[in-house]
Amino acid sequence: QVDVTAMAWLFGYVDVTDSGFIAAVLSIAFNPLFWNVVARWEHKTRALSRVFGSPRAACYCLGAVILVLNCVRSHCFTEAMKSQPKLEGLNCCWAYYMGLAVLAVGTLFVITSFLALGFTGTFLGDYFGILKDAKVTSFPFSVLDNPMYWGSTAIYLGWSLMHASPAGLLLTAVVAISYTIAMLYEGPFTEEIYRQKQKEAKNK
Repeated sequence: QVDVTAMAWLFGYVDVTDSGFIAAVLSIAFNPLFWNVVARWEHKTRALSRVFGSPRAACYCLGAVILVLNCVRSHCFTEAMKSQPKLEGLNCCWAYYMGLAVLAVGTLFVITSFLALGFTGTFLGDYFGILKDAKVTSFPFSVLDNPMYWGSTAIYLGWSLMHASPAGLLLTAVVAISYTIAMLYEGPFTEEIYRQKQKEAKNK
């Protein structure tokens, strides 16, 4: 949960009407909306699989688009931090190194999640009919749910601390909120996909 008091405090240091800040918020909100809408549309229609000739090719294409959008989001995030003042209380060595440590942990979770899931598992292959035989339970899934999302959030948090940026901290909260909403939609839908798979297997 996001601390409302801390959020109110951050708002006092951030110009939320700045065009760069608005662009960052829009890119953060757009990304999970985009991939959820496209993936569900593909699951319902199989349109991308038909266009690209196979589910795997379609999934790789969507994954490439998501990666580009994530690069755009990170660029907007960084530019929004640059356009706003630093927080003096965080502009010190201890905050920088704490941010570096948080960023390193987040990067570890993102990389190990990708290695555990593979490309198609990371980029919504389930929605394309590319299903795994069993739920992934190895690290980092053994220590927390949705480590890719929380790792990504930690990267932004660490990056913000390293730059002593109140705008970055506020945008990190937006990242956390957008991912939380995405998880609320993705989790039950993915579970239903695998329930249908098990049901079909039993009926054979």
